[in-house]
This record gives sequence, structure tokens and C-alpha cells, in this order.
Amino acid sequence: MFGNTISMTEKALSYLYKREEVLMNNMANVDTPGFKRSDVSFEEEFRSKLMEASGLKSSRAMPDAIDESHYTVYSRDDSARVDENNVNMDVEQTEFARSGLQYQYLMQSVNMDFRLLQTAIKGQ
Repeated sequence: MFGNTISMTEKALSYLYKREEVLMNNMANVDTPGFKRSDVSFEEEFRSKLMEASGLKSSRAMPDAIDESHYTVYSRDDSARVDENNVNMDVEQTEFARSGLQYQYLMQSVNMDFRLLQTAIKGQ
């Protein structure tokens, strides 16, 4: 019934959790001279692997693509401040809020899937 939904959601939630950790670290270091902000990439790799797998005939292609998708933490070296710190608190807070909303949406989606399954089991 769920196909690959649960494993895809698990990967996305893992990415969002890591992204929130990275964003919190950036915000905690907003006043640290020389600190370089970090970010997390995942969406493009995930999309690319899923698109590639969708064209294959193997029943394991999609689960393998999901398993092989990983996030990457990277640093940004650009800096416009005198102290060489490149954290912009407005950007960090906006991205943190966005990640939180995406996390909530995914959790609600999974909960709704389980409620539908419970309804089907109960026959209501």
C-alpha cells in the first residue's frame, strides 16, 4: 500500500533533521569572527536518483535509489562582513522555519497514511 513512501519520508526527515542542526550551529556562531556558515544539500541528488530509477525496469531500482541517496554538509566561503563571518541571521531563521514546516508536513503526511490504513483495517 505504501510502496516506497515510508523509506522516502525517512530519508527526507533525516535530511531535514540534519539541516536544522546545521542551521542552529550557524545561528549559534553568528558573532564568531571568521566562522563560515554551513548548509546541507540533498534535494537535487535525491531527485536525480529517483528520476534515474524511474526509467529502469528493475523492482529494486527505486528502493536502491532511495538507499543510495545521502545528504552532504558543505561550507560557504563567501563573506561580506569585516570579521569574515558569513552568517546572516535573517537567512538562517527563514531557512530554519522552512525546514521546520517541511518536517511537520512530512510527519502529518505519514500520520495520515497510517490513519487511512487503520480505517481500512477496521472497515469503516
